Amino acid sequence: MKTKSRLRSIAALMCSLTVLSACMSAPQSTVPPSARASSDMLDLPPMKVFSDGQAAPTSRSNTSITRDFLDLSFALETGATLDRFTRFEGPITLRVTGDTVPVSLTHDLSRLLTRLDREAGISITRVPANQTAAITIETLTQAELSRRAPNTACIVVPNVSGWDEFKHARRAALSWTQVTTRERLSIFIPTNVAPQEIRDCLHEELAQALGPLNDLYRLPDSVYNDDNIHSVLTPFDMLILRATYAPELRSGMSRAEVARALPGILARINPAGATGYTTPVQPTPRAWTEAAMGAMGDGSLTSRLQDAKTAVAIARAEGWSDTRAGFSWFLLGRLSIATDRASAQLALTEAKRIYDARPETRFHSAHVAMQLSALALSEGRYEAAYDISASAISAARDAENAALLASLMLTEAEALDKLGRVSEARSVRLDSLGWARYGFGSDDVVRTRAAEIASLAQ
Repeated sequence: MKTKSRLRSIAALMCSLTVLSACMSAPQSTVPPSARASSDMLDLPPMKVFSDGQAAPTSRSNTSITRDFLDLSFALETGATLDRFTRFEGPITLRVTGDTVPVSLTHDLSRLLTRLDREAGISITRVPANQTAAITIETLTQAELSRRAPNTACIVVPNVSGWDEFKHARRAALSWTQVTTRERLSIFIPTNVAPQEIRDCLHEELAQALGPLNDLYRLPDSVYNDDNIHSVLTPFDMLILRATYAPELRSGMSRAEVARALPGILARINPAGATGYTTPVQPTPRAWTEAAMGAMGDGSLTSRLQDAKTAVAIARAEGWSDTRAGFSWFLLGRLSIATDRASAQLALTEAKRIYDARPETRFHSAHVAMQLSALALSEGRYEAAYDISASAISAARDAENAALLASLMLTEAEALDKLGRVSEARSVRLDSLGWARYGFGSDDVVRTRAAEIASLAQ
């Protein structure tokens, strides 16, 4: 389930930019007239979409992957323990229903199904909307979804084949703890959001529909992580799904039975894992998880900032230097922008230092770079704004995060303008807008976001 309380990259990114914009402009308007005017006149190019790329395979050892597989597969995000392994046991069919099916959903779903077949060995057959299917993807408005599933961006539900059935089902029938074999389930996705949000929901919910139902903050390279840095399935995720459907496994197996089978499975499907690295696991205290969730929640800025400080304090006490430590500092830095820019700069710099130390967290580093480059732009440090934003663009592109990519490029363009490199700025800005249409959605939102970034350089 993708919840609204998660640090979804688009919402978190634009919240920070809005705060910075407000700090740099007159009290009666968060966007200067010149920025609004130039934004309104933007002639938007066609939407851009990502093409298939080749991501680097995971470098972790099979010992490490075994541990992660078990922790992902035998618990829920809520912390509840699952006593049995479950998956689909027969052919998997899928249909898409709903009054409105966006073109982008059809495109992104096709890409995802192709990847699942090629990389995870899972063949899923599309069937017409009026036929029964193992997996139903139904589109609806965000308002409809929120009425039945509050605080939810999108959701996967077992034992139902559509929204009407879900609305009338008893709660016990919808419990994953009662599932013995996956036979039919539904994924509900809102349509009145940006194409990137729809795609992110497809990846996360279909991954949980097919495989593990848990998330682990310690994972640096997976969508199975509540930090939501990764929005499309990674090579690690595909390996987990390939192992999930290995012939040696079957629904109903216990954790101990799966643990005995996994070494042989992974030796066969991931021979490189025999020599990969194994990082000792440090448990994640519940207090840290609650603090991180609070910092990402919708409480007051004061309470969220205190939660972020608590997360940092716990990370330091635990001696972490992994993604959890970086994420703690990132949360603190992002939330400090409105009240203490010097502290925000220090926290974001520490987050970037942690993320830069590991190649598998370069996508995380790109998110921090956006915040740092926006700060630099708003403070007139145009060379720094250019260097920081430009250095993160390749990571944002590889992550297929159009919202982040467009924001970095727009920041780079504003810095180039201020440095007198006007023709370069124009080219970068034009290129960014096609990505912005995919990442942010409507033309009005694209223009607003462009104006917010432009206002930082006023």
